[in-house]
Amino acid sequence: MTAPKDGEATRAFKYRFYPTSEQETLLRRTLGCVRLVYNKALHERTQAWYERLERIDYCQTSAMLTSWKKQESLDFLNEVSCVPLQQTLRHLQKAFTNFWGKTAKYPRFKQKRSGGSAEFTKSAFKWKDGQVWLAKCSEPLAIRWSRQLPYGATPSTITIKLDARGRWFVSLLVKDETVQPLPKSDKAIGIDLGITSLITTSDGTKISKPKHFNKLYKKLKRVQKEYSRTQKGSKNREKARLKVARVHAKIADSRKDFLHKLTTQLIRENQTIVVEDLAVRNMVKNPKLAKAISECGWSEFVGQLEYKCRWYGRELVKIDRFFPSSKRCGNCGHVMDQLPLNIREWECRECGMTHDRDINASRNILAAGLAVTVCGADVRPDRHESKGQLRKTRKGRKQET
Repeated sequence: MTAPKDGEATRAFKYRFYPTSEQETLLRRTLGCVRLVYNKALHERTQAWYERLERIDYCQTSAMLTSWKKQESLDFLNEVSCVPLQQTLRHLQKAFTNFWGKTAKYPRFKQKRSGGSAEFTKSAFKWKDGQVWLAKCSEPLAIRWSRQLPYGATPSTITIKLDARGRWFVSLLVKDETVQPLPKSDKAIGIDLGITSLITTSDGTKISKPKHFNKLYKKLKRVQKEYSRTQKGSKNREKARLKVARVHAKIADSRKDFLHKLTTQLIRENQTIVVEDLAVRNMVKNPKLAKAISECGWSEFVGQLEYKCRWYGRELVKIDRFFPSSKRCGNCGHVMDQLPLNIREWECRECGMTHDRDINASRNILAAGLAVTVCGADVRPDRHESKGQLRKTRKGRKQET
């Protein structure tokens, strides 16, 4: 999803479709070939680095793919469209680029039980009269059109996905000219992300996670227990795995739907939205809070705000994750030395004002975000000047500044 340019934005429209037996056989074979090529290329790149300290790029893996197709044992790679195989090599190259840029972890091998996906460019599909024909398919896909594409839109890329519970999805990437900036508003809001309350806004509103999530997690616990009791390699184990996958999919779909509705409401009502730039990947390393943090979907929430702000002409401000929004008094600016998570209300030692932890944090986030917007202020605390804070000396001892 990209920013709108001259009233135009690139959007992906996702639909469910129901393939015929012939289409499903071909698509499953395609996904298997895509997975095989990706894993073989990843193995070759990893082995080249550990044995010869050599970095292999996309062009070299593409040449390898040509040689693999000539091997008798891999002759089946010629039975599927070559476009998804080339695209998966491009995806692997992007994964390594992100890894070397320290924005992602090392690429992992694809697994069959996770389903899979295959990307088709314009040379590998035909779009005619609102129907999609994929390469080597004699019939169009039976897509369930839950919503209409923008008038006159033509897909530039089509992605086929099989999820872990066996559902087929097709994603159509089109240019949407209907995306227009919303009327400007003078309202700004600060958002504090939390566990007890999913978000707390600077106007005092607290929004919790939907209650039906608890029922789904109880059901997940039950089906996972059933899965763990089955014998490996048995048919009952595969049936139990599908049950677990169905519950996981329902939880993920429910969470994403809830976050879409919440972020859309925030975008419509506010011109400026201020959030913290949290390192969720590091936070989930805490074993006591990992499950609770993962349930909230903070990364998905902020990600939706980012592209919706670009679409609709809103401003999203991220303040530094080290800004002491919870420990700073919103009245006098005093910063507490410590504020454990179990303390939800606290009284300022300097001015005596009582604060709700989350509301106070959201108001401080808003104030810091507005300072960044107006004058580009640095909201990371200077530990050498803040009173009452401790810093480490070169010898490792702590002293009060």
